[in-house]
Amino acid sequence: MLGTELIARFEQHFPLSLGEKGDPNGLHIGTLNKEVQRVMITLDVRPNVVAEAIEKEVDLIIAKHPPLFRPAERLTDADPQTNMYLDLIEHHIAVYAAHTNMDIVEDGLNDWFCEALGVHETTFLTQTHEFPYYILQTMVPTAYAQTVRSALAEAGAGTLGAYEKCSFSTVGLGRFEPTMDANPFIGSENQLEEVAEEKIEVLVDQASLSSVIAALLEHHPYETPSYQCFPTTVPTQTFGIGRIGNLSAPCSLKELADKIKEKFHVDHVRLISKEDNPMVQRVAICGGSGQKFYSDALRKGADVYITGDVYYHTGHDMLETGMSVIDAGHYIENYCKERLVTLLEGWKQANHWEVEIFASQEDTNPFVAY
Repeated sequence: MLGTELIARFEQHFPLSLGEKGDPNGLHIGTLNKEVQRVMITLDVRPNVVAEAIEKEVDLIIAKHPPLFRPAERLTDADPQTNMYLDLIEHHIAVYAAHTNMDIVEDGLNDWFCEALGVHETTFLTQTHEFPYYILQTMVPTAYAQTVRSALAEAGAGTLGAYEKCSFSTVGLGRFEPTMDANPFIGSENQLEEVAEEKIEVLVDQASLSSVIAALLEHHPYETPSYQCFPTTVPTQTFGIGRIGNLSAPCSLKELADKIKEKFHVDHVRLISKEDNPMVQRVAICGGSGQKFYSDALRKGADVYITGDVYYHTGHDMLETGMSVIDAGHYIENYCKERLVTLLEGWKQANHWEVEIFASQEDTNPFVAY
């Protein structure tokens, strides 16, 4: 299959528009305009991961962390970091990254953390994006209305909250007269036609708009389909980073810490707490380096905030709030590998892709507990 096809489906789920400002999401190295037979999922692109990709004849690497987060001053073989870029180019391995858009999107990394820990009734910690919905309208011959409706829904139209395949229809008469240059699906040259048509209206989110319009043009029977699209003022679609929710029953801070170590395969965490082992139930979480959002967790009533990379002095500030903190480290994000493989395997089955998808087996955690 083509890399462009796979990534087009990937970006339906993880839109680039959800990345934080300045975050280099997307294609970093190589091209997607090629056949891909082997896709490897990784948290980090490091020299040992690149060596693994070369050995396993990988065509495309999908990473959580962008390999070119900061511009490289020069590309030489003088050090392993820059040499790995040369190795990727030499072996025609494309590298694609989904960073903060994977953190922010619904059914993304922070939601996966919550599922693994049993945190329910979740909402985001702090809003990062607000997008309008769009109303898409088109007129279709009545006999083909269901075909077009289904195609629009399959492309992502008609989803609002917990509801899918939402649409509205009105029935009327369409009139047109084909000219000598037309190749009409219905009608004859220079004869006014009157056709029973259904006007279909669907709500479309911004991320799905281009694919929905493409589906309309592909499945509409008319040579030149008529449609219009305009933004709504209400409702809007909001997204945010981090999650906060509730455990079904309280547990102790150390019980939650043990569960984090078990679920995310880390050998230690750091605890910040005024009490030795308080009971917690309302849980906030932000994978990666999320210390700047601790005030949002506090404001929303969290008993405990799970994140990584907490600075020493920020830890002092957190301690004085009375809210417990579990610094689980950045490497719990490695959990994304198994979840991404499962997600892509589902798309593979649904779309009959001929591609092998697997997770990197390399450990990229730079820290060892001693």
